Amino acid sequence: MELKTDEQSLPVYEALANKTRLDIINLLSEESNLNLSQIATKLNLSNPMITKHMKKLLDARLVKIEKKAGISGIQKIVSLNIEEIRILFPKKLFPDFFSYSSSIGIGLYTDYYVLPTCGLVSPTGKIGIFDQPKYFSDNERINASMLWFSEGFIEYKIPNPLGEDDNPEVLEISTEISSEFVFSNNNWPSDVTFLINDVEIGTYTIPGNYSDVRGLLTPDWWDDVLSQYGLLKRIGINRYNTSIDGEVLSDKTIADLNLKSSPTISLKFLIKHDAKHRGGLTIFGESFGNHPQNIGINLYYSN
Repeated sequence: MELKTDEQSLPVYEALANKTRLDIINLLSEESNLNLSQIATKLNLSNPMITKHMKKLLDARLVKIEKKAGISGIQKIVSLNIEEIRILFPKKLFPDFFSYSSSIGIGLYTDYYVLPTCGLVSPTGKIGIFDQPKYFSDNERINASMLWFSEGFIEYKIPNPLGEDDNPEVLEISTEISSEFVFSNNNWPSDVTFLINDVEIGTYTIPGNYSDVRGLLTPDWWDDVLSQYGLLKRIGINRYNTSIDGEVLSDKTIADLNLKSSPTISLKFLIKHDAKHRGGLTIFGESFGNHPQNIGINLYYSN
């Protein structure tokens, strides 16, 4: 049963505002198939008093009475009519949250500036020629499931789903990444800086570029000595800070991203020229590495 703070709900509040009637409800929750006389006896009340309280409970639709044949004739058997009551107050203290999800293919970037070593591959083979940045403009890039570069940036954009009255609450990004090394090197740190709508939200140091074992999804044609998999990283931006895998990355908040005024949401992966660990970046898509996903974006917002 759902109640509001209005006159129509008043009979229920009145029925509950009495210890005897609460005793009746508690008794009926423990024992079923009781008639009026049995209830009166168990609560040490007179039959007229029970009848008076029962009317209040019936008017509030908290109990029901059914006529059943018994040893001494027809009996009125009382039972509870509801299991729980929910009260809806006029004003919500916490707004409803809505969500928007998007999956961005690795090759669907909207802008880039990359330096060798660099390249792209699809699940079936090479795209263009390795270590020539111009092939990041190849039409076949839309089929890419892994890309890498030593320095520069790659940028993705999605339409901003927020309406005029929507308020962004949490933005989450998940992606499988590693550093970049000629062939591979499990101990090759790289400082990757993340930007949302051109706002730096933090820098994370990826430990290495992994080929100790084959990636679970890496195609057979890809050589064992080359990058095989990355680490699945989850970035979250909320009202208080930015975190990666639950660890605070920076004090940037979702308010800093200016999401309400932008028609798109951009995500940029950047390897700075002056980074302490300039070890490049590899991004894995749904057909390479260990995780069957592209770049995932979840936006939670209130209205």
